[in-house]
Amino acid sequence: MLVARLLHGKASKETKMLFAHIFVNSRGGPVRIKIISLLRRGSLNAYQLSTALEMDYQTIRHHGAVLEKNNLVSKDNTGYGASYFITSLLEVNMDVFDEILSKYALLNP
Repeated sequence: MLVARLLHGKASKETKMLFAHIFVNSRGGPVRIKIISLLRRGSLNAYQLSTALEMDYQTIRHHGAVLEKNNLVSKDNTGYGASYFITSLLEVNMDVFDEILSKYALLNP
């Protein structure tokens, strides 16, 4: 099981549990994985993400808010067009995310 494997790596147990909850154990996990995968290349706003993922703008905003609440992404301002970017918490634990991403890719070719 992916969650069990995550708990054996070098990141803190709390971080692994957070990642498991946000990306694996919730219905929105696959969308959040896709958002983070795009943000790894550079910051994007909700409209750019919705276009790239061919998803509803409000859906992207919802998942962006969940990621922001959990300190995995941040925004450069509060107005329309604010860009999301990856936080240092996610950046230093990218190996945990990469493990989730590789398992997700195997399950969803």
